Amino acid sequence: MASSPCGSGNFDCGLEIQTRSVEQTLIPLVSQITTLINHKDKLKKTEKTLRAIQRVGQAVSVAVGRFVAVGEAIAAENEDLKDEMGLACFEARRAGTAIAQLTDVSSLEQCEGDGRSTVFSDRTGMVKAARMLLSSVTKVLVLADCIVIKQIISSRNKVLVTLEQLERVSTFQEFVQIFSQFGNEMVEFAHLTGDRQNDLKDEKKRARMAAARAVLEKCTMMLLTASKTCLRHPDCESARINKEAVFQRMRLALEQVIEIVTDTRSSGEAKALPISIYAGIKDFKVKVEGLRDSLYCVSCEAVAAQLEALMEKTEDFTDSAYTSHEQRETIIQLCQITRQETKQLINTWRHAATDEMELSILKTCQSVSDLRRELHRVAVGRATELLKLHSDHLVLQALKASGGDGNLEAVADYAGTLTEHKEQLVETCRLLCHISGTEPLEITCIHAEETFRVIGPQIISAAQTLALHPTSKIAKENLDVFCEAWESQLCDMAILLKEINDVFEGRRGALIKPFSHDINFLKTVKAAKLDAEEQTTIAKLGLELCLLTSDVDSEVERWDEQDHEMVRLCQIISSMAYSMYLFTRGEGLLKTTLDLFHQAEVPLLDEDRILILSETEKLSDACQQLQVCAKTPVQGKSAIFQKVDSSIQNTKGILTVVVYLLPICNKLIRKCKSERSCVASPQHWREKQSNTTVSEETLNGKGSNGFGVKSLEQHMANLTFLESK
Repeated sequence: MASSPCGSGNFDCGLEIQTRSVEQTLIPLVSQITTLINHKDKLKKTEKTLRAIQRVGQAVSVAVGRFVAVGEAIAAENEDLKDEMGLACFEARRAGTAIAQLTDVSSLEQCEGDGRSTVFSDRTGMVKAARMLLSSVTKVLVLADCIVIKQIISSRNKVLVTLEQLERVSTFQEFVQIFSQFGNEMVEFAHLTGDRQNDLKDEKKRARMAAARAVLEKCTMMLLTASKTCLRHPDCESARINKEAVFQRMRLALEQVIEIVTDTRSSGEAKALPISIYAGIKDFKVKVEGLRDSLYCVSCEAVAAQLEALMEKTEDFTDSAYTSHEQRETIIQLCQITRQETKQLINTWRHAATDEMELSILKTCQSVSDLRRELHRVAVGRATELLKLHSDHLVLQALKASGGDGNLEAVADYAGTLTEHKEQLVETCRLLCHISGTEPLEITCIHAEETFRVIGPQIISAAQTLALHPTSKIAKENLDVFCEAWESQLCDMAILLKEINDVFEGRRGALIKPFSHDINFLKTVKAAKLDAEEQTTIAKLGLELCLLTSDVDSEVERWDEQDHEMVRLCQIISSMAYSMYLFTRGEGLLKTTLDLFHQAEVPLLDEDRILILSETEKLSDACQQLQVCAKTPVQGKSAIFQKVDSSIQNTKGILTVVVYLLPICNKLIRKCKSERSCVASPQHWREKQSNTTVSEETLNGKGSNGFGVKSLEQHMANLTFLESK
């Protein structure tokens, strides 16, 4: 419950402060109130002292007045909170007025002569007013915070509705239209939840929020490719299974976010973390060390039972098929030593042998610390070996190759190998959770375990789909996306392993990165840390670039002449843009902002080749702007950020023009071919006209949206007229 930090007692307004922003807002007020309350009873009443007290009282009153005005404005805009917020504002204003009156002591004569109650004569009244003020202000802040929670819930509800619509679509046109809306809603949801994650006081909640948001970020791209694959191959069972798993995981992640922000669970009961060996050892040592001063009223049987529960958890290590014989024997031996020392401690305790008690406590604590050290060594060693083993991603490459060859038997064989690797990684994450050292890291370990458990089967179903349709480019793209998610989780596991080691060796505490999964921006430029708004801006631009490159690639695939110069140039631009997208995620070949700016120095398109298009001048200007931006030297974090933002914005502009130009060029070329061949084959001419009619319906330029998926919609609408992929 909220309690008064001023040291003059507690107040209880039935509200819990869960966010840093609310807490930080209260600090200046608490400081001023503390100054007024904690003055000396026999304070020398000089003119200087009186003026200081009056200034503080007036400052509090003015601040409360401004604060209440904001609260009343919020109440006016939120009908469901109007009464409660209005009452809290009224109480705050009344308390502020009372404090102003009690501190109105500008002169000695006024202080002593008029008989009014002042901060000197009515200390009880001052304390009462202070408590009322802190209680009412806290209530206003927490009620205002409820509005933020409502915004997150409302945003989640919109995402859920659109998610259900996406799951039911049966045509490409409908899918692209709804996915555009979904993308905008996810950007809004990511922004709201990112701010909330950074604001949460509780480290465990921040870690859980980071895990849930990581799932949503990765699943957004999976949802795109899995849905496209299912639409392209509607009768493929493995494609359906792949898609359903993505939708289910997104729903669970959305539900987890709401559980965190509302501090409730759908089942109505709080779900406690499984007690790790580290937490068990820590609790056991505290109780053992407390025995010397009889701090805990614990029976001998309870101490022994707690130890046995701890020993039982070590079976996760000793029962593992991947634990070596030597490691297993060492763990069993250390468990036995801990049991013996604890038994000796209990005997000493029962006989009240004070002289031997201290030595027995030390030996017991040392033995359990030795056990923890060995378990840490085993878990970290296992994780390090697995990361080295999987660093070359050979199994993933083999699955891609087998699927592309249409070799279902080979896919099944490699799927078995991947399943074994998945089980190893899942078990290793469980062991790391036992020795992680902090609850946030435990949560991150649980997230990693769940990610490997889910993505493994999804990779297999995607590979099976590709094997059934080996020429399908969308099935190949889908498999690539899931393999990238697996590789990304391995990278996250390496970072997690380092943090666990740092905690164990006492170098630092666990660091929950506010946007570590949203956008690993500029990993190599450590001096230029972006704030939340800047990270959100770059993340949104990166996603828009990625979707635009998909649009360009889709339009290029529709060209009959894949060797055409226009196709080649557009593929170069698309590749450049995709590299920029990877850069915003801290991935790919572009490692620094300098690499990004060099990449942006794209050669100008040959204007003579595209003079027939009305957009030539716009495209050329955009390329010029990109070159100028890339070559302009800048210094300082703000300038570098602006240059990165401008480079990506200019590239986005180029891609938007290219996406618009490609279908027009393609249609003109096909029209010319049709006119040249119509005399030779009337039937062929009718077929061409049929195709042209469909193209005109889908290339009318409608449906443009913030994520630039207009031509993706066009591509999907005409897939039935393409050769089998």
